[in-house]
Amino acid sequence: EDALTAVSMAFPWQNIVIAIAVGFGVGINALLSRALGQKNAERVNQVAVNGLLLAGLSYLLVLVAGLIGIRAYMRTQTDIETIVNYGITYLNICILCSFGVFVEITFERFLQATGRTVYSMITQLTGAITNIILDPILIFGLLGFPKLGIAGAAWATVIGQCVGAVVAVMLNHFRNPEVHLRLRHIRPNGRLMGEITAISIPSIIMSCISSLTCFVMNMILIAYSSTAVAVFGVYFKLQSFIFMPVFGLNNGMVPIISYNYGARKPERVKKTIRLSITAAICLMLIGLALFELIPGTLLTLFNATDHMRQIGIPAFRIIAIHFLFAGFCIVSGSVFQAIGNPLHALINSVCRQLVVLLPAAWLLAQTGKLEMVWFCFPIAEIFSFTLSAIFLRKTLQTAHARMLADDAD
Repeated sequence: EDALTAVSMAFPWQNIVIAIAVGFGVGINALLSRALGQKNAERVNQVAVNGLLLAGLSYLLVLVAGLIGIRAYMRTQTDIETIVNYGITYLNICILCSFGVFVEITFERFLQATGRTVYSMITQLTGAITNIILDPILIFGLLGFPKLGIAGAAWATVIGQCVGAVVAVMLNHFRNPEVHLRLRHIRPNGRLMGEITAISIPSIIMSCISSLTCFVMNMILIAYSSTAVAVFGVYFKLQSFIFMPVFGLNNGMVPIISYNYGARKPERVKKTIRLSITAAICLMLIGLALFELIPGTLLTLFNATDHMRQIGIPAFRIIAIHFLFAGFCIVSGSVFQAIGNPLHALINSVCRQLVVLLPAAWLLAQTGKLEMVWFCFPIAEIFSFTLSAIFLRKTLQTAHARMLADDAD
């Protein structure tokens, strides 16, 4: 349970690394798709090269920050020495070798933007399956390998990312003729990097805000017990099985919307949004049913103690209420980014997590009842749903007017 708590506390920092990689991937994806829609092959390659350079610079930034701040970060959350040491061990390995995740995600976006989502899926599956296979081997010392414990979990993670990166690079080289990466093309373009960054920054900030939310929630929950933090960490791992398909749906939706927006086809843009929202809501309803009906079974996957089940079962059922609204909010945020209006997504994320969720969690914690704290999630999601609906209507009206104006020109 201490190791599980340490990984839960390490998650916000680890999530920031992924957030930076995915955030720049969003900018790369949107600009690549737009250039493809405009039939501008030269710009396609310029976007790809400068996106790759940004990924490299991001890794160096993450590495320096990690080497300086990991120990202080863990001690901010707890003074339990075992948990602190576990977290430092885990994060040191994940940060040092995070170049794998930057390369993997960047080259995945090249594949997604050109419509080769099957190859992108192969890349992610290869990395994930490698991780799954290596986890028990390296954690418990199977098949003659040394027993590495939490360090084994970290090594399994980064090796999986590096394997995925190699596969992504190879698939782009051999199966993606729209994107040509050559050494002679590697010329930094400040203006283009700025365009990618302008689209990417809101996505990065939103994910970093999510990390901050997890960090503060851990600090609120540790006041009750380390088991409450472990339950929160388990919830985040399990919710990924529900949310990741929706994010995958978004990855397919963004280039389609960007392409048709660039090609001035408003009806295809609207149809894509409608289908995406419908599919996202259906996926979230499946997740809601699982968390409401079999929370105990889900906790059993993590060898939960009786005390952990006592905390986790009501927590899962309360938190899962927000699934009803989350699908619409996730798709709406990606629509804002695809059409080039990421500020709405940023405002929504900031309001949801910093203005509503964290204050609600703190106020509910003053009751002294742990079960009340979990209600901050549905409260925040209802607020986000309302704001998303308002922004989505405004964004679509503005986009439609722009496309009509372009046609008139």
